[in-house]
Amino acid sequence: MSDKLSDKVFKCLRLGLKESSKPLLVAVILILLVSTIASKKSKDVVFLPTDLPETVNVRDAFVSVIQKPKPELPKFILVQENSFRAVSPPYVITPKVLGALIGGFDLESIQRTEIIEYIVSEGDTLWVIANQFDVSLETLMWANNLTHTVLIREGQKLIIPPVSGIIHHVKAGETVGEIAKIYKAKSEEIVSFNALSGEADIFIGDILIIPNGTMPTITQYARTWIPLGSSYFMCPISSPCRITQGLHWYNAIDFSHGKCGEPIYAAAGGQILRVNLTNSTSRWAFSGAGNHITILHPNGVVTMYGHISTSLVNPGDTVYQGQTIAWMGGEPGTPGAGKSTGCHVHFGVRGAQNPFAY
Repeated sequence: MSDKLSDKVFKCLRLGLKESSKPLLVAVILILLVSTIASKKSKDVVFLPTDLPETVNVRDAFVSVIQKPKPELPKFILVQENSFRAVSPPYVITPKVLGALIGGFDLESIQRTEIIEYIVSEGDTLWVIANQFDVSLETLMWANNLTHTVLIREGQKLIIPPVSGIIHHVKAGETVGEIAKIYKAKSEEIVSFNALSGEADIFIGDILIIPNGTMPTITQYARTWIPLGSSYFMCPISSPCRITQGLHWYNAIDFSHGKCGEPIYAAAGGQILRVNLTNSTSRWAFSGAGNHITILHPNGVVTMYGHISTSLVNPGDTVYQGQTIAWMGGEPGTPGAGKSTGCHVHFGVRGAQNPFAY
């Protein structure tokens, strides 16, 4: 500490301030200490906390409630063991960003676009779950056909949209503009959130997120299943028809022999609607589905084949039952794998019951 600074400090001490004025004295001393840093040009040594946890639960970082950051007061760091320097944190790191850095995910993946399933735990309420996933209570109820009077139970499966709004299943002839009008939403937000190329880029069987949409007061009729014959759909992989995950969102079954690159077959004849491919390795590519194909069948049912590595068909192609339409993908970290834990095909059925759900 410089002689000039010491003289100032001791002068303050000689003032004989009362006991109640000690906080003021401390503040004066700190200000005087900080003022000396301007004349210092030495290398800073910053002492970091040593009591950091050894492990961090990345999942908690992504699903915990994020509080609005509050302004922080400047902090003092020790410089050359003889003076202090006042600094303000240049960045506010939220748990989501911290989770991304620790988990090795790109920042793009922080924005969840996927609809997920949640298993109710003991003590959960709709309000608690809605807050946990940062969606409105109404959004949670609309997605699960619930009312304020319904009690949820432990072990129950709930659908969690990625943002507040509506989940909409596209019907034949619908347009983005019409859908936006029904839910009092904005067409441009629907196009942007669902990564559509434009308002015309929707097909029957598509599942859209309607950001900030509200459920209309007019009567909404529940979707009905189109009846299927027992042999209408064949298994989309070669024998043996091995199921690796049972029924999950949306009305889907996973099939795999544990190897990538195996053929994927059209479960029934029809017309190719979508062939969505990407080079992105993000887990949220195409809302977690990764590379995928959809087929419209003559009876109006649509099937979806997710986590493919390569497509052998193009939009508009007519395919027959059993035709090889793609090669299996899903290996984590590979382009277009999406949210996947291994090689498999995600076989979804829209408009009818999945015949492989037991």
